[in-house]
Amino acid sequence: MLSWIFGDMQNSRVHLLNENKASGLLQLEKANIKWFLSLDGNDLPKKARENNQPTYRSIKIDEREIEFSGGFTDLHTVSYQEILDGRGYGIAEARNSIEIAHKIRNQVPEMKGECHSLVK
Repeated sequence: MLSWIFGDMQNSRVHLLNENKASGLLQLEKANIKWFLSLDGNDLPKKARENNQPTYRSIKIDEREIEFSGGFTDLHTVSYQEILDGRGYGIAEARNSIEIAHKIRNQVPEMKGECHSLVK
């Protein structure tokens, strides 16, 4: 989604990469993205923990946060059904995402530059 909106990857840096968390900086043509992914429930925002919300997904653009946690599981189910019905995305549409994920998974983390606020 990010590369469709903000263009091709220019650079990637990983600050943290372990079995439960990953974070880094992704530089695209039109945006610099500080990202953070975690399986640790302690990283959920207080409001999500208080509401027993198991996941939290958001994007912040120019200090304006858009939270899109609800319905995400259903979205994946619909996408998978479309693929099974022959109406899914092909390799050409997914290539950029696959290349970004491959680069991130194969980078050596380095704590240099500005990190995401949740990286401790």
